Amino acid sequence: MAAVVAVVKHAGLPFDAVLTAELAQSYKPAPAVYQLAVDYLGYQPGEILMVACHKYDLKAARAFGMRTAFVARELEFGPGGTVDTASETWFDVYADSFVALASALGA
Repeated sequence: MAAVVAVVKHAGLPFDAVLTAELAQSYKPAPAVYQLAVDYLGYQPGEILMVACHKYDLKAARAFGMRTAFVARELEFGPGGTVDTASETWFDVYADSFVALASALGA
């Protein structure tokens, strides 16, 4: 978690909070995880951007009504691992790095 916060800060990407599934005492794609964000932030689902490198996480967030940003992580499963990093038409934002995400969001 600290690494994600450090990368996002280095990229100059403004954010309100970094939330984890552990705070909901559940794990994605359980709706409780996405509801935590709504409850904690006080925004409607469509006002929240879920950022992930797993398409199944983003599918669940989208089904919950959230906007989605996919950040490709080529080495998600280590060297030689197979990772689906292809863009999908249903992503609100596709980026190949957190710096690219920051740029796409106008930061």
